[in-house]
Amino acid sequence: MKNMHTNGNNGSQTTPIIEISDLKVHYGDKSALNGISFDVYKNEILGIIGPAQSGKTTLLKVINRTLEFTSQTSIEGSVKLDGVDISTIGDVYGLRRRIGMVLPLPVGLPLSIYDNVAFAPRTAGVRAKSELNEIVERCLQQAALWDEVKDRLDTLGTKLSGGQQQRLTIARALSHQPEILCLDEFSIAVDPVTTMRIEDVLDTLRTEMTILLVTNLVQQAKRLADRTAFMLNGDLVEIDTTDVIFSDNPANQATYDYVNGNFG
Repeated sequence: MKNMHTNGNNGSQTTPIIEISDLKVHYGDKSALNGISFDVYKNEILGIIGPAQSGKTTLLKVINRTLEFTSQTSIEGSVKLDGVDISTIGDVYGLRRRIGMVLPLPVGLPLSIYDNVAFAPRTAGVRAKSELNEIVERCLQQAALWDEVKDRLDTLGTKLSGGQQQRLTIARALSHQPEILCLDEFSIAVDPVTTMRIEDVLDTLRTEMTILLVTNLVQQAKRLADRTAFMLNGDLVEIDTTDVIFSDNPANQATYDYVNGNFG
């Protein structure tokens, strides 16, 4: 039986794409995740909310294995992608192509707008100019940036405004054709109008991929997410349909207090 947020999508709670089991992460002696377990379903938007130092970013970094760049970390438990423990996957770069990541602050490559988006396809072996043109246009269209930059694709991506650079970062992530897109507080560096434009983009992309949306804006999760997870001090306090999390009767009082601004 499907049980989804009223926004609706094609996601099914019978088809987990990610399975997280008793996940624990330490930075040296400091615990960041305290043994959390939950599934992420195919073609859903999962909102992940909670105050600073809750473990939200750590969770995303574990899922796409970029936590390995951080020294003195230890990981216990398991994260499975399509039933395969990601720690056993030898082709880490291939894994990261399947799981795209958009960081809080846009990080543009020191290349033209075109080459920013074409970089990953070229690395994957795409050489035909017509195919690259098609990929670049499609990804910029998906990121709601094409109309603003189509006449200046040879301009340095770093010359764009902050909001445009963030959308370029999304276009670059989409160029990998990821199965999963992780967004870590993308709204931090962009204005409200651009935020709403990106939200419209995400609403469209939900039919093509699974989206994990870490957000410091609880109303953003309410607008977009099919389900929402509330994290606090490294614990998964509650995960449920977004309607339940934002209702007057979530399972945990701390959830109610957080989404209603009583702390954070």
